[in-house]
Amino acid sequence: MSPRLLARVVRSANQLTFAKAAEDVTDYWGMWLDAETVRRVTEAAGAAYVAVQEAEVVRLGQDWPAPPQGAPVMQVSVDGAFVPLRHGEWAEVKTLAIGTVTVSRNRKGESEVHTTDLSYFSRLAEAGDFTHQARGEVHRRGVQTAGLVAAINDGSPWTQGIVEVYRPDATRILDFPHPLEHLTLAAQATYGAGSLPAQTWWREQAHALKQEGPAPVLAALRLLPVESAADPVDAAKAQRETLGYLGARLDELRYPDFLAQGLPIGDGAVESANKLVVEARLKGSGMRWERSNVNPLVALRTALCSKRWVEAWTAISAQLRQQDRLRRRARWLQRHPPAAPPTADPAPAPPNMPLLRSAAKKLRERAKPAPRIVDGRPTKDHPWRQPLSHRPHREAI
Repeated sequence: MSPRLLARVVRSANQLTFAKAAEDVTDYWGMWLDAETVRRVTEAAGAAYVAVQEAEVVRLGQDWPAPPQGAPVMQVSVDGAFVPLRHGEWAEVKTLAIGTVTVSRNRKGESEVHTTDLSYFSRLAEAGDFTHQARGEVHRRGVQTAGLVAAINDGSPWTQGIVEVYRPDATRILDFPHPLEHLTLAAQATYGAGSLPAQTWWREQAHALKQEGPAPVLAALRLLPVESAADPVDAAKAQRETLGYLGARLDELRYPDFLAQGLPIGDGAVESANKLVVEARLKGSGMRWERSNVNPLVALRTALCSKRWVEAWTAISAQLRQQDRLRRRARWLQRHPPAAPPTADPAPAPPNMPLLRSAAKKLRERAKPAPRIVDGRPTKDHPWRQPLSHRPHREAI
């Protein structure tokens, strides 16, 4: 595929099913592609983007660059959504939503709190791994340098981990609908599900919690007539659980103070992110995913939903080219293995000096001329014993 066609294929498959993305590309480009090819190149692009983000986290841990300046007021919320895997399994994809908090006036002159400029980071990972992997997005948004950070979550212990690591001084707010759910359970257990007294009591406590804080709500909970309920045991149990849930989070229930500071009290940003980023693409009818393919898809989704597709695709393209160069190099080395390095000659043995002296002596003895006079008499090789015709000239002698 050409780079332009590949970008179109991956972007379409990021929004549509692989089969519909193949039809979309065929209609737009006039080139036939099957769904399997679309799936393969899309997952490869997503894996490349995951590698880019992981490399950025490593770089931040090594270089410790100063983060950019964050907004005066920011919201940080974390939540999870379950996606279907193959073989009937389900797994939770965790999502971090970061936004800028602004306050505006409506037509009635009332102040309204909005969270804008939202960006997301999603992963199928354990809580500790997710906190570490999200470092790149936290750094990019300048969460560490923001003036005031409102950490709005559902109260689960794992959702506090990212706040503890990156902004332990954040203002922690319990998502407003969560205490209302517990108040609903206590009211229905006492007055009956769907009864008018239960609805009336619940509306009064919701208003008091938002306008006055948790104190009057806890007092009303303790005064519930659980003894007159249809099931006193069940009503008393719901009362105790609600009191324990709210009592353990009193500092996160100061909704009048939060509203006075211009802070949001709901985690709708991350709740909508679960639907927008994760469920809209990975939770369709009949979909079942390999665990290893979830993170590539949600990584692409976060780039698109955070409105950073062009920036992300530039990094993805560079990563894909680098991977292609490495594959080509590996194939070339398979066809042209490097020659084995020459083996070094063994070190010469030390010379045998007695043997060398004996050999030199024999050479010297062999080089000596044989004696021509023995016991005063000339040998047969003496010139005197040679015929006159064989005797050397006097000059030579």
